[in-house]
Amino acid sequence: MARTLEQENRRLKWTMISPAVLFIGVMIVFPLLYTVWLSTTDAFGAVNADTGFVGLLNYSDALSDVRRFWPAVLRTAVFTVAAVVLELGLGLALAMLLRRPFRGMRWVRTIMMVPLLATPVAVGVLWMLILDPTVGIANQLLGLVGIPPQPFLGSIAQSLPTLVLIDVWQWTPMMTLLLLAGLSTLPAEPEEAALVDGATGWQRFRFVTVPMLATTIVTALVLRSVDALKTFDLIYATKGPGGGSSHEAETLNVYAYGLTFDYQEYGLASAVLVVFTVLIILIVVALRRRSAKAGS
Repeated sequence: MARTLEQENRRLKWTMISPAVLFIGVMIVFPLLYTVWLSTTDAFGAVNADTGFVGLLNYSDALSDVRRFWPAVLRTAVFTVAAVVLELGLGLALAMLLRRPFRGMRWVRTIMMVPLLATPVAVGVLWMLILDPTVGIANQLLGLVGIPPQPFLGSIAQSLPTLVLIDVWQWTPMMTLLLLAGLSTLPAEPEEAALVDGATGWQRFRFVTVPMLATTIVTALVLRSVDALKTFDLIYATKGPGGGSSHEAETLNVYAYGLTFDYQEYGLASAVLVVFTVLIILIVVALRRRSAKAGS
């Protein structure tokens, strides 16, 4: 009887999780394995064209491309690090400000969440209008203080920093929410004890609040870093396919998109995506280890 009940429980368990397993297999595992296989072929042109096995040739071609691949890697790293660091700093500052109740706090929090309601494509189009070199309000405001019009997204030097600032504008509220949630769970006794001992506000923040918030900070960094690494919509919406005529804002995602849909080099594009996936996995593992150390 007990054996029959155990078998029924096991059968019920597999019945309950089988839809999730099927979904993961169809939507994640199969596309990933297919991409890995495609990266070892010379797939080019029509999707149904004959393909031949070329082994690691596509990986060799990608890793030896100093004109497009490695600059795209550098831009991806710069964009991710700059955006996440700024979002963490601003998010932590805003979370500390919003930690204490004040008059109109609900309105402030509601307005702060507005950027999160829009899709990255809509945000990109909005900022293209704001930063337009001729009719954009940004250059009109700069003109009021005597600064000449700036190209912003149309400049090789300004394009990537501008995209970073747009990303910071949209995603700092999310970082603020995560850190504010972490702050709300911290006990008040350590800070009160530090205050009694004569610690200044900065000392309490640096030596009490931040260490207790370390796990939340690392978790927020992991979530936002992975998301920033995959940024495509914003860059595509503001620069178009290829990251602009001079590829000044081309990250790995945009580079792989161009190889696929502009040049139809499916094998090479798949190799770039596999390398990109491996890089993301390594970064996540490193951040998770840091998170485990922070929590111990």
